[in-house]
Amino acid sequence: MLRHYGLDISEAMVFGISSALLFAHFPFVKVEGFPMTAYRAMPGAIVKSVSKALGVKMCRERFRDPHAGMARLDALLEEGQVVGMQASVYWLPYFPPNMRFHFNAHNMVVYGKQGDDYLISDPVAEYPVTCPAADLRKARFTKGLFAPKGLLYYPVAMPVHIDLKRAVARAIKKTSFVMLSTPLPYIGVRAIRYLAGRIRRLHEMASDPAYRLLYVGNIVRMQEEIGTGGGGFRFIYASFLQEAARQWAEPRLQEASELMTRAGDGWREFALLGARFCKRRSEVTLDQLADAMLVCAAHEHDAFCLLRAIRL
Repeated sequence: MLRHYGLDISEAMVFGISSALLFAHFPFVKVEGFPMTAYRAMPGAIVKSVSKALGVKMCRERFRDPHAGMARLDALLEEGQVVGMQASVYWLPYFPPNMRFHFNAHNMVVYGKQGDDYLISDPVAEYPVTCPAADLRKARFTKGLFAPKGLLYYPVAMPVHIDLKRAVARAIKKTSFVMLSTPLPYIGVRAIRYLAGRIRRLHEMASDPAYRLLYVGNIVRMQEEIGTGGGGFRFIYASFLQEAARQWAEPRLQEASELMTRAGDGWREFALLGARFCKRRSEVTLDQLADAMLVCAAHEHDAFCLLRAIRL
């Protein structure tokens, strides 16, 4: 969307500047009956953060009336606007059935309309997709947690000049604080270690073997299917650091990028072990899962300790 409006910036740079990378595990917040685990900030927070950091003035509109919300979308598209929006995964027909669930904070970009179908660029789809108007209306105006209320957003003013180095430096400082210095044990590297401990003690916390399988399965699902990106967003952050290292000739950024790549590999290994544990295809233990997660914590701790010491 930013490129469409004239700001040529990579996806990795946007993600890094938004300070979106994190880890959070809230045992007291339930998603479909299980504790919430997140590996990055919510999409809306990413949009707001990167807009503020880059000086992009973004217009956000919500609607009480679905008819008014759809009419406003059509009007913007007729003007040639490319529009970001929030919607429910459950009602989007291009999602595979096994990936549909009642998550209302999914974001995508609408760039046109052909007949009754909207043309959509969605981060979960490799290529552009289409969505019938009736389905998109349901997805935009569904009820429940994080109800989208027809949210639309689009740039109305782009910056003349961007101090990219300053934006990168501030973002790295903020992300390092979140990952290393947040006082609560539910956020950052401490939260990774906290969750590893809960997994190790899961047989004590839950006597039902089926619940243990679902508990681990939910963590893997939040990581690999829903889009909070355990390994994937670590790789994107590593690309952000690599791009910054090249631009400002800072070898420690490259070193931190390599550590984040190892963290991403670690999360993928954890997901593989977790899937095997849930499918009972091999003798994977809770201790092995916990140890794999602690490896991820170690890599992320080392990466952000290094980043915290860098002054661009």
